[in-house]
Parts: sequence; structure tokens; C-alpha cells
Amino acid sequence: MVDNKKQTGSKRYLMKNDSMKSQYRINEQIRAKEVRIVGDDVEPKVYPIFQALKLAEEKELDLVEISPNAQPPVCRIIDYSKFLYQLKKRQKEQKAKQVKVNVKEIRFGPQTDDHDYNFKLKHAKGFLEDGDKVKAYVFFKGRSILFKEQGEVLLLRFANDLEDYAKVDQLPVLEGKRMTIQLSPKKKESATKKPATPATVKAEKPAGDNEE
Repeated sequence: MVDNKKQTGSKRYLMKNDSMKSQYRINEQIRAKEVRIVGDDVEPKVYPIFQALKLAEEKELDLVEISPNAQPPVCRIIDYSKFLYQLKKRQKEQKAKQVKVNVKEIRFGPQTDDHDYNFKLKHAKGFLEDGDKVKAYVFFKGRSILFKEQGEVLLLRFANDLEDYAKVDQLPVLEGKRMTIQLSPKKKESATKKPATPATVKAEKPAGDNEE
């Protein structure tokens, strides 16, 4: 049997991590009659559950079931608190690697004046430079739906004015009272290719290729 004090400590840690509570069984919670143990300092083979628990007790560690659906279930002998810490650390690192892309919305009216248009164009450039997507739309209120062609022209002009900053993901499409276009930021080139100098061209010219 595993030390009651250690088992109580493990249960207390388990309660603090409710999100992982149902994912992993430890020690006496493991129901299988035999388990396969993997990891350091333990011969990787199948053990009867009582023997696996005894090994964990001797090392003053926990028996943690990491693959319950395997036949037999796979376990590791490790400090459960350390196991959860390492798991949460890996999840945090994976989450940090994921690039979060925000979508910024910009609203126009079908008869937006130049001042308002330029103001919103400036904001869109800032969003795209920050790596955000831009979803611009023209909202048609009441009878203004009659100007849908005008709205399409406005959105195409918007995309054209942003061609140095963005690529078009979706051309203008009418959805109910909205006509929408979606843009994604262009990837910045890591380095600008330098033009070849006369010296470089001369060096690259094959030997024996003389001009007549």
C-alpha cells in the first residue's frame, strides 16, 4: 500500500487541478489488474497492479496512468505534482507557439465621404501592420440597399488602396444588409534581394564564354 500521507497530498493536488481530474488515475484509482510501466529507472514491462504500486511506494512516488485505453494501460512512476506541472508547462508552451490572429471590423456606409474613408483606411493599415485581419463591410440601412453596386465599388477601392499591405481573402459578398470583404496582412520579406553588381555578374560569367 502507498503511504497514506503521500496519497492524501496527491489527492489534495488533484482537487486543485479539476480540469485534469478526470484525465488521469493515480495509485489505487487505477482499476486494471496489470499495467505496462514506462519511464526512467524502471524496466519497461507489464507488471501486476499490486507489484506496480509496490514499486511506486518504494520510490516514494505515484503510479500515474497515462494511457488508459492501451492493453494493458500504460503507467509512469513519477511524482504526481511534478507530472501535472510538466503537463501544464508543455500546454502553455504549445499555446504560446500558436499565432493568435485577430479580425478587426471596419464599417462603411454606402455613401461614405472621403474624409471618413481616409480615416478608416489609415486604421486598416495600422491593423494590417500589427498582423491582424481586416473585415470591412458596407451596411445598407432601409432603402440604401439600392446602392449595393456603389458599396461594392467602395470595398474594391478599399482593397486596391491596401494592396501593399494586404491580400484579399474574400471578394465583396452581400450577406443580408451587409456587403463584406476580408483582407489578410501580407507577409513581410525577411530580406530585400540586392541587385547584382557588375563585379558579381563578371564573376558569375562562365569561363571561356567570350564575346565575339
